[in-house]
Amino acid sequence: METEKNVQGNVTAPCEVPAKGSSESMEPTIAAIATALSPSGLSIIRLSGVDAVEIADRVFCGSTSLSEAPSHTIHYGHIVDREEVIDEVMVLLMRGPKSYTREDTVEIDCHGGVYVTRRILEAVLHAGAALAAPGEFTKRAFLNGRIDLSEAEAVIDVINSQNDFALRSSLSQLSGKLSGRIRSIRDLLLNDMAMIESALDDPEHFSLEGMNETFLSHADQATQELKELKRRSGQGRILKEGIRTVIVGKPNVGKSSLLNLLSGTDRAIVTDQEGTTRDILEEHIRIGSLTLNLIDTAGIRETEDIVEKIGVERAKEVMSQADLVLFVIDISLDLDDNDRKIFSMISEKNTIIILNKSDLEHKITKEEILQNLKDQTNIPILNMSARFDAGTDELEETLMQLFSEGKIDYDQELFVTNERHLALIDEALSSLAMVRESIQNELPEDFYTIDLMNAYSALGSIIGEAVEEDLVNRIFEKFCMGK
Repeated sequence: METEKNVQGNVTAPCEVPAKGSSESMEPTIAAIATALSPSGLSIIRLSGVDAVEIADRVFCGSTSLSEAPSHTIHYGHIVDREEVIDEVMVLLMRGPKSYTREDTVEIDCHGGVYVTRRILEAVLHAGAALAAPGEFTKRAFLNGRIDLSEAEAVIDVINSQNDFALRSSLSQLSGKLSGRIRSIRDLLLNDMAMIESALDDPEHFSLEGMNETFLSHADQATQELKELKRRSGQGRILKEGIRTVIVGKPNVGKSSLLNLLSGTDRAIVTDQEGTTRDILEEHIRIGSLTLNLIDTAGIRETEDIVEKIGVERAKEVMSQADLVLFVIDISLDLDDNDRKIFSMISEKNTIIILNKSDLEHKITKEEILQNLKDQTNIPILNMSARFDAGTDELEETLMQLFSEGKIDYDQELFVTNERHLALIDEALSSLAMVRESIQNELPEDFYTIDLMNAYSALGSIIGEAVEEDLVNRIFEKFCMGK
């Protein structure tokens, strides 16, 4: 019999601590801190496994033994480690299979101090739990069949979401939208493989006469659906990572002032001297529900300065990779050859032209800009003054129209944001192309099944069917601790 103490160390009531035992389970009961390890109002230590309740009982002192408590109940008490009270807590008990991992799960809600949280984790580990590896709780949810692999990977995307669109896309995948699409395509391929195998094994009862048209139609249908997922992957990348936005223009037009204005910082040096910015500066900002990865570049002009020339080349390089170009022009100066050179570089890009320094006398008209744009008359042209914070509302409105309603469609459709998934979709598309080629060349049907099976297996790897253990481990290593 041991004594329970309150937070001040005063003895309050006897507390029976269960004896430390052992389990026959092959998998150890794991534990980890499930919240950020920083001062906060609340921290959570999570346990999962066959001995989770028993281990929690060894350190928990309350009016009721957790081992005797029903599932999905909350209990008040204290955490005690080697006769020392560590904290006053609430303990949530969830018995498997109705838990995140489908195993017995206990969550200890304690005060959010870094030291006390670590002490409670140490107490749980001392009582018999093993420290969880990154992503191990979600890995167990996958291995126990609660979620498939694509849904598991969506968990980390939800955690890492930086904007509304990224969160919505990740939640869509977490809810099984991608899994459902992949399973539908696999069923189509599986039915064709079953038909071919049946006919090859029992030609007296199953005939493939006239079926090539059906097989070709199904291969084309699967190809079209996968290509649509692939087509939207560029949008998916933007959803996940933000809009890669590059500010370009000749020197001293106000590019750095615009970066500072939009980011709300003095990140970039602003002077009247040309060529001040010689390297790439990057800031991540929110505009409405959009995330912009905003990049300020060196002024683009002909120069003999070696360092500035390197900066100009880097500016051109990041511009070629941009999702959006903010082309800044000084409205108080006449257009020159440097401006015209940039006009020729934006022909293939989503672009917003910003006529900066609108508080000064105007030397440029929108008509002159349109003449240099030639056929690109749909590019927005905005008047702004970065110095006096004029025109930012119009810029925000234009960005929302461009990326929410116009060229890039952020609706409820499915976006593939995972590079592993995209590689497997490419593999399936390659196999389906070979199926089509075999049918068109009138090759024997057993040729079809080889490529159909390859496509079927590649798509199965997306949702975690027949994936190797090394791959599973590699995927979950990317997760944060406690998830």
